[in-house]
Amino acid sequence: MLAWVALLWLLEVIDVATGHELDSFGIVPRTPSELVDVIPASFIHFGFGHLAANTVPLLVLGFVAALSGIRRFLAVCALIIVADGLGVWLVAPAGTNTAGASGLIFGLFGYLVVTGFVERRPLGILAGVLIAAIWGGTFLSGLAPQSGISWQGHLIGLIAGVTAAFVLRRRRTLRGGVQG
Repeated sequence: MLAWVALLWLLEVIDVATGHELDSFGIVPRTPSELVDVIPASFIHFGFGHLAANTVPLLVLGFVAALSGIRRFLAVCALIIVADGLGVWLVAPAGTNTAGASGLIFGLFGYLVVTGFVERRPLGILAGVLIAAIWGGTFLSGLAPQSGISWQGHLIGLIAGVTAAFVLRRRRTLRGGVQG
């Protein structure tokens, strides 16, 4: 996670050094040529303040999600990034440019809160309850419409994370080899 966040900071340094040229990798809704920006948009931020606001939640939630294995973590992130990017492309207000890791962060939050319940794993349930108790209010407030913030991207990311918990759930093998 440290390397991921370091990459985001490096990209923002490059963005500032180039006069914000990387901001063009944000998603402009319903513009077919912008579909190529669905993935890069999660790595671009509109200034250091924007990136700073995303850094701690990405580090914490990403670290916890990665504890289940790097391949699973990368699959969860890929599903969230693609679903969130496509959703933003479909529903964000016309004439906007959306970028940042917050869709992924909301997705990781949703994933972590529900995955223990989906997989019926006590430690996962405990982790989900703790994450919801500590961060729940912050994430709920991020779903309220605010000027200059893509609540649509937050909501779609959250839905994508919950979906990832179901799609990528581990099947438990019961005695006798039957999966439940």
